[in-house]
Amino acid sequence: MHIGGVLVFEGPPPSLEELVDHIGGRLDRVPRYRQKLAIPPLDSGRPLWIDDTTFNIAYHVRGTALPAPGTDTQLMELVARIASQPLDRAKPLWEIYLIEGIAPEAGGLPEKRFALVFKNHHSLYDGVSGVDLATVLLDLSPEPTLEPALDPWHPAPEPSKAQLMLAGLRGTAGATTDLGLRAAAAAVQPDRSFGAFRDVAEGIGEIVWAALNPAPATPLNVEIGPHRRYVVIRQQLADYKFVKNTLGGTVNDVILSVVSGALAKWLPARRVPTAGLELRALVPVSVRVKTEHNTFGNQLTLMRGPLPVYVDDPVARLAVVRVAMDGLKESKQALGAATIAAMNDLAPPAVLAQASRMQFSTRLFNLLVTNVPGPQFPLYVLGRRLLDMFPLAFLPKNHALAVAIMSYDGRIEYGLLGDYDALPDIGLIADGIESSLAELVEAAHSVGADRPAKPMPEPSAGANGDDPATVPKTAE
Repeated sequence: MHIGGVLVFEGPPPSLEELVDHIGGRLDRVPRYRQKLAIPPLDSGRPLWIDDTTFNIAYHVRGTALPAPGTDTQLMELVARIASQPLDRAKPLWEIYLIEGIAPEAGGLPEKRFALVFKNHHSLYDGVSGVDLATVLLDLSPEPTLEPALDPWHPAPEPSKAQLMLAGLRGTAGATTDLGLRAAAAAVQPDRSFGAFRDVAEGIGEIVWAALNPAPATPLNVEIGPHRRYVVIRQQLADYKFVKNTLGGTVNDVILSVVSGALAKWLPARRVPTAGLELRALVPVSVRVKTEHNTFGNQLTLMRGPLPVYVDDPVARLAVVRVAMDGLKESKQALGAATIAAMNDLAPPAVLAQASRMQFSTRLFNLLVTNVPGPQFPLYVLGRRLLDMFPLAFLPKNHALAVAIMSYDGRIEYGLLGDYDALPDIGLIADGIESSLAELVEAAHSVGADRPAKPMPEPSAGANGDDPATVPKTAE
């Protein structure tokens, strides 16, 4: 359940000591990075965050180098190996790797590159707040932001078992009090409260109905092992905007259509007929509001988006995705999922686990597809410009592929994580993503030659050019 990213920079790498000092100087802005999990005795409450009294940043920030010639393929093989290793649950749940020895890109520019590989447990953040967390280490200009001097950090003493149990019980009591206050407010506005309750009930009903309709069996849904493959794709955000402005939909619709096209090309290679076959993508949706940015922890709901691999024509495929996603946005599925997620505040661990299984049942989807809008301007670390920001997802049980996408500085960048044994041909899926986008761009040019393109969105639109009021931002 760890996620992260591969950040590739131009310029000579900093020394490991310089990077450690840079990170250490900013850890006060992310206090959870010095905390670890503590489980109350007798399952009396959910796991709690406590200060790690033996915290050592040198354990979490590590350095390595690629052997010559230092190709991008070698880099991604190393990333796959890093992604294959679980995090130590007895320590703060993150690691950063400084990777040197990366060869120049094709054409020789830039001459020097290095990478930072981030690896964080999913419980630390969701994808949208994760973009905010990146600002802890990244700057908006080549000149690093000077941080004010802070007092040395001193961890709070580790609580005893009795204190952990009391904290768990106190958390449950606090949630019960909050529930009582909300009930009192509902009594004051019964009409409004009844409408909200009805919407929530309908939303949960939609999730239960979805649970009765499992996703189809595919070669992606097999038993997986501990080892991983990782490949990346660089594309231009302008191509996605051109397609959606010409053919309709949102950038996220175009992404789902491109992934559908790639799988439609890959499945026949596995001798799987695609006639009448529609795969399902689990699309994580952040319910974090703007006032909650720069806060920590997961605030996600889950929606199941269509991947119509049975549609051969790329334009028709996009139309099917667009109509289906519009229907999901108008449904109450996300509201019902948010209600289940809100049970974190009250439900004991056993009840919460059952609710989570209903929402996250691996039978309901074929693969993860997560799209996180990133900053559309250059970022820097220690004066070195960030070139690429490849996201790194995780593989749920019996799921051999996860597709993560992030936009950054005019690019759309894919990170495909696959099971090592179940998906030796992951490169075919990457090639399919390239060709599927090319088909849509060509079709959009053909349409655009006959009529004017749709106007570009207003500056207030979302990071990917979507209307933030109607299109949920997705996260890992």
